[in-house]
Amino acid sequence: MSVASSPCQSCGACCASLRVDFHPAELAGGAFAWGDGVPLAMTVPLTPALVRMRGTDATGEVTRCVALDGEIGVAVSCRIYHGRPSPCREFDIEHPACNRARRHCGLPPLAE
Repeated sequence: MSVASSPCQSCGACCASLRVDFHPAELAGGAFAWGDGVPLAMTVPLTPALVRMRGTDATGEVTRCVALDGEIGVAVSCRIYHGRPSPCREFDIEHPACNRARRHCGLPPLAE
């Protein structure tokens, strides 16, 4: 699937429903950062070996990752797409959590 045809660009539910935790080595300047890495200011430290994207740590109501731009369910983009952390890189529409996140945001499930 090409990026241009991705349903993710009109969704964003995962960015508004799921916690995004990763190793600090993926931060900007880290040994395992992709692209520019994740800016430190966009994260919250949890432990010496774990950070979380700001905005993904709330419970209950729909929240959103600090890097998410746009309107959920309409058109969205990630401000740090090329440097996004591994949980974001590994998540896709085939994962069962995709439709759970969509449901959490009031969006219909993607076709199976």
